[in-house]
Amino acid sequence: MSVDASVERRTEPENRNGDGNGVVAPSSTHRLRLNPNTNHEPDNYEDLQLEFSPLLFSSLEQYLPPFMLNARRDVKVQYMRDILLRYSNEAERNRVQKQREYRQKIMSRYQPLHRELYAMNAEKFFVPSFLEAIKNNTEEGFRSIISESSPGVYTFEMLQPCFCEMLMSEVENFEKWVYDTKFRIMRPNTMNKYGVVLDDFGLETMLDKLMDSFIRPLSRVFFPDFGGSTLDSHHGFVVEYGMDRDLDLGFHVDDSEVSLNVCLGQQFSGGELFFRGIRCDKHVNTEARAEEILDYYHVPGHAVLHCGRHRHGARATTSGHRMNLLLWCRSAVFRELKKYQKDFSSWCAVCQHEKKERQRVAVATTKLELLKRDGNPAP
Repeated sequence: MSVDASVERRTEPENRNGDGNGVVAPSSTHRLRLNPNTNHEPDNYEDLQLEFSPLLFSSLEQYLPPFMLNARRDVKVQYMRDILLRYSNEAERNRVQKQREYRQKIMSRYQPLHRELYAMNAEKFFVPSFLEAIKNNTEEGFRSIISESSPGVYTFEMLQPCFCEMLMSEVENFEKWVYDTKFRIMRPNTMNKYGVVLDDFGLETMLDKLMDSFIRPLSRVFFPDFGGSTLDSHHGFVVEYGMDRDLDLGFHVDDSEVSLNVCLGQQFSGGELFFRGIRCDKHVNTEARAEEILDYYHVPGHAVLHCGRHRHGARATTSGHRMNLLLWCRSAVFRELKKYQKDFSSWCAVCQHEKKERQRVAVATTKLELLKRDGNPAP
């Protein structure tokens, strides 16, 4: 596969510090461990009014130093909050505050069409096979409903038709409200000119539940190298493709650790996803190997789950109208710890090849030196 253009990714600058010696330290007194306390059960922070996501606090808690694990919840909150405030610069905090005010303005004016969408109703939203696998919460159960179409690309039936229809009509209702009121909305990302951000008009809490209770269990199993067990925030949106909408989507990687992509439906042809392998930043524009090449044809209600670093795009929708639900799941812990890593051979195919080549050369060099020392001629 020849990459015709650089892979695109929407990124946000961050200002963070670390000492690189086993701890991430914004100050001399507030530290996080690089390795989580996996046996520790974190507190729930959803009942508190905090400037950061409650899920973020729960994820960070497992990285607290041992002396903090059994502290009172309010003490842990203050400790983690001090760390987060140092990680998040003033410009970023101002951006988040403006986003919160923007969403509150929309929700104070927009009247939902289907209020049942705004609270998680698993029995009505998901197909029975998916619900049963989540309930059992075992790798065997997950693999029984999931197909690995290509290394790192997992597909499965997920959403009931009634949910897909409700969500599409809710999006259409919101778009009509935007048109009628001439309200200026933000599009999902820098690459899509059509579509809406679901979090902006009230679906944030429902999507948080979707990520935390339904996607994170899968990610723990299938994406452990990408922060799959520490997902703590999301960006949820719908994209629309058709002759009068976005036509296709260029070759790119997502601003996520784990991405969920579900076709909601309508009548369409074309628009298949194409995947070309997982790469680190250094190797993002390298060639794909034969086993990494996959074209996936959308089926309404069926989901595709992949890591954000998996290079992909969407071919042109040649007729009709296609609408997809996207959930970009993120992990602040993974993003922080990744800054101190230099070896990505556990998931980047090129890094893995380079590591094996270094090992091969090292073995050959050692063998040659041993032969010379013993007085034997080199082969």
